[in-house]
Amino acid sequence: MTTAVAPKSNTRPAIAAILAISAAATAFLFWLIYVHPATDAASVRFAFLPALNAVLNGLSATALLIGFTFIRGRRIRAHRAAMFTAFAFSTLFLVSYILHHALHGDVRYPVHGAFRSFYLSLLASHIVLAVVALPLILVTFFFSLTGRIAQHRKVARWTFPLWLYVSVTGVVTYVMLRLAQ
Repeated sequence: MTTAVAPKSNTRPAIAAILAISAAATAFLFWLIYVHPATDAASVRFAFLPALNAVLNGLSATALLIGFTFIRGRRIRAHRAAMFTAFAFSTLFLVSYILHHALHGDVRYPVHGAFRSFYLSLLASHIVLAVVALPLILVTFFFSLTGRIAQHRKVARWTFPLWLYVSVTGVVTYVMLRLAQ
């Protein structure tokens, strides 16, 4: 007697939607940062947003490391909770980041500031990898939530270090910018 196994549905439409959403989000952020005029360029309202962004990035990094520890110990439920927590902190970060840039525009590192070249290199890698991390995070969650654990593991091997790097470098660039001003 043979048993039929139901084939998993095609993931291409979901992956295409994730890539389209990620591209639209990235395009919006670039427009917001580099084209949209700041409504509060003097940074009078909500001046705490950059610090909040750094805290949220730090909390996301912490949750990621906790989730990694849990999965290494095969504590699946705890891992899932930690990853949802990291996702929540990253989502709150994104909302706060959008609000900050809509109000205050782009913040520039001082031209004659110490470590300017290092800061700009770190910021460039942070931005590029954040653009790459967004669809990877969403795809990783999609695979997990749809029970495609083998695919989830394969993508998570790339997603985890990128997401962690972006979260940590977000904090580092904030600290460097604040120390330079």
